[in-house]
Amino acid sequence: MSVPEWALLVGALLLAMTLTSTWLQRVPLSSPMVYLALGWLLGPQVANVLRPDPGVHVVLLERLSELALVISLFAVGLRLDLPLRDRRWRLPLRLAFVSMAAMVAMVAWVGVHGLGLSLGAAILLGAILAPTDPVLASDVSADPAVRDDRLGFSLAGEGAFNDGAAFPFVMLGLGLLGVHELGDGMLRWWTVDVLWATLGGLLGGAAVGAAAGRLVVWLRSRHAEAVGLDEFLGLGVVGISYGLAQISLASGLLAVFAAGMALQRVRERPRAHSQPLPAAPGSQGHAYEKLATHSHHASATMRLSVQGFNDPLEKFAEVALVLLVGAMLAYAPPLPAVWWFVPLLLLVLRPLSALLATAGEGLTAPQSFMICWFGIRGIGSVFYVLFAIRHGLAAELADMLLSLTLWTVAASIVVHGITAQPSVARYLAWRRQRLARQGPRRP
Repeated sequence: MSVPEWALLVGALLLAMTLTSTWLQRVPLSSPMVYLALGWLLGPQVANVLRPDPGVHVVLLERLSELALVISLFAVGLRLDLPLRDRRWRLPLRLAFVSMAAMVAMVAWVGVHGLGLSLGAAILLGAILAPTDPVLASDVSADPAVRDDRLGFSLAGEGAFNDGAAFPFVMLGLGLLGVHELGDGMLRWWTVDVLWATLGGLLGGAAVGAAAGRLVVWLRSRHAEAVGLDEFLGLGVVGISYGLAQISLASGLLAVFAAGMALQRVRERPRAHSQPLPAAPGSQGHAYEKLATHSHHASATMRLSVQGFNDPLEKFAEVALVLLVGAMLAYAPPLPAVWWFVPLLLLVLRPLSALLATAGEGLTAPQSFMICWFGIRGIGSVFYVLFAIRHGLAAELADMLLSLTLWTVAASIVVHGITAQPSVARYLAWRRQRLARQGPRRP
């Protein structure tokens, strides 16, 4: 296609997204389902407009999926605003690490005994399919009026953490296949791929996000400098945190997530004897420059501006990747194993792994069901399978991993998209009834 033809296609897609956004909220279809179907229609089997052949364009596709994942994780970090000492963090952390490790182990067992894979290939398959998607899980949201409901927060936090926490298992699988150095007694894997990648990514990203946010707020509130271009601020934080992490062999994915969380937590340090701005008369409110340079409002204005730019950017990245997944299905015909493996993973293995992680958390039956069911697979799995293929897997193994991964992601988008609206509606109705029976809380 020529550049004008691509411009016409992309413009039509963006305009269609805008015109149908409200309509999609009223039908039992999620937007990722629509994008997936559209990607298939634009792919080689129908219109032959999109031809994302992983065998030819694996490096480009890996970079695109990595970019989309980085944008998504930063956006999720900006939205998770609970204090770090809040006990509600315990559930997403258990889901991200305990459930993910259990999923890797169970998929690896199935891979060895059901698919005939070697141990390294089976662990690699488990690591690719273990991460859940925090962006696609956004359709599963709790009632915004209820602050102590853990459902939406836990699913988003799980997806953000395990997208980065799956990295050590991916490297373990690649190491057992002979395409990555594990070290004597797996010492390098434990020290670099596990401990340093995780801790270095989280701490480094948090340091970058906090330092950048505090510097901007200080310059604005004390010197009226560095005002505007909040879009560049967000992109700069993402670039620095990710780049430093990758150069130092830490996890860039965890780094951008931690950077988003740290930037979101930057707070004002009001000047002595100063007062917040009173409510502005009229409907326009105070000017951006006035809010951005006021010591009581500088950090909130910064956060809202960064998030206002990043949210549509995240949506665009989601659309692009799901379209590519739909088109890539033409290059990954469903193997016979797909027909039993995908239902096994979504209907049995995910619920079992989630039950292991949530044991003792005091969840009600509806909460437990929602968390066990909505382990949505998405961008993280696509990135990791392309990452693994680029490392030089044997062609037969690469084809199997690609087929199992893409069809698992596609099936997850469809079945979870169909069930999201009715499941959430029933859950929220149950939640409101429960709160009504409990009566008003004491202040």
